[in-house]
Amino acid sequence: MRALWLLALTCATALALGLGLDSARAQSSPAKPAAPAAPQAVVRGLAPLPGNAPVPLADRPPGAVSGDGGPSPVIFPPQQLTIRFNHKKHVKELGLTCTTCHDAAKTSQASKDSLLPRPKRCDACHGSDHRDLSAVTTDDDALMAQCGFCHLGYKPGDGNRVARMVMPAPNLRMNHALHVRRNIACSQCHGAVENIELATRDQLPRMKGCFVCHQMPGPARGQARGECVTCHLTEKGAVMKTRFSAGTLRPPQWLHDAGHGADWVQRHKQVAGNDSQLCASCHQERFCTDCHDGRVRPRQIHPNDWISMHPVAARQNDPSCTSCHRQQSFCVGCHQRAGVSMSGPYANFGGRGRFHPPPEVWSNPPRSSQHHAWEAQRNINACASCHVERDCATCHATPARGGRGFGPKTGPAGLGDSGFGGQGVNPHPRSFRDRCAGALRRNARPCLVCHDPADSKLQECR
Repeated sequence: MRALWLLALTCATALALGLGLDSARAQSSPAKPAAPAAPQAVVRGLAPLPGNAPVPLADRPPGAVSGDGGPSPVIFPPQQLTIRFNHKKHVKELGLTCTTCHDAAKTSQASKDSLLPRPKRCDACHGSDHRDLSAVTTDDDALMAQCGFCHLGYKPGDGNRVARMVMPAPNLRMNHALHVRRNIACSQCHGAVENIELATRDQLPRMKGCFVCHQMPGPARGQARGECVTCHLTEKGAVMKTRFSAGTLRPPQWLHDAGHGADWVQRHKQVAGNDSQLCASCHQERFCTDCHDGRVRPRQIHPNDWISMHPVAARQNDPSCTSCHRQQSFCVGCHQRAGVSMSGPYANFGGRGRFHPPPEVWSNPPRSSQHHAWEAQRNINACASCHVERDCATCHATPARGGRGFGPKTGPAGLGDSGFGGQGVNPHPRSFRDRCAGALRRNARPCLVCHDPADSKLQECR
């Protein structure tokens, strides 16, 4: 009995010493590295590229530039995609074409048409049955037949309810069938979709890419018209609709430098002067007159020294002046008040200055480059803005005989008696008699200002 007790004590002691040794070894020796965790499977079709990597510029639609943020959110409102799909697998690995799934694009003539694949088109490969959307059946043994395989957020027990995708109709005119008949490939508008997985708004067309066809020279453009209203929606008056629930449509900076930025108030006059039809695509004339009607006059229209500098622009016959001002009311009225017109007040004439050069330059012989005869021939419209024909006849007519100037009488200058009490200055250049017949046939009204219809001199020209 005593021997058995000693044997048990010896075994216990050895066991304790062994455990202590193992514990010491464990504390002194380095720990073994843990086994690496098994890599998680990458779920494809949740983003354009795995890991939400940016799509290369070469695979995006024509006209896209780096950092453009995608197409216009006003033309293509934001979407909500609740499905995963891998275009690259279906096109490159399975050999499907765009119209295999998007077959409605071949007949669609309106942008509001839904071009998404019909659910039952997926059944042949996925093993599902979408013939009755209220009672969709699936193959329980096939993973890709389950609703949650494609529909994000779906959980077993939800029945046939899946999250609805939100894809608003674009605020644009688009005839897919017409483009298909013209053999325009899908990639010309949507880019290289076969290289990406989930197609997003970033694969929608850019206007700059549309111009590749729609702004070509006439013979090459064919029926791809370049007017804005070819693609953009219009309102009454055939102007573009610019206000939508998604925001206000404004031109981009690259379109004739017409970006409506912070400096647009200062720049718009140059853009409007270079291409007024571009502005008329969105704005009616009353939009301009709201500011440029004289009642509400922005101070930025004319510079501060415009009163002293405007004669230069007026003498150039700048059409921009008459777009806002009327010569016979605005211009003449101001000149009358300032005393620089023949019909204005004559008090203090010497102190108010003159509009024309002094008589020795403007009206007296000899003729110089500043003589009114040359100015009238160069730009008679500028003269007519203040003067009437009676003013000309004051000098360019024969003196009235006996104070009355009626009848076909002619003076020594060969002019008809106009009755204006003229000074006998002949308005006709030398050798005018040889070509007076042509002038009379083209327009007899100037002739009848001085000549009576029965004037013998007028008869010679007939």
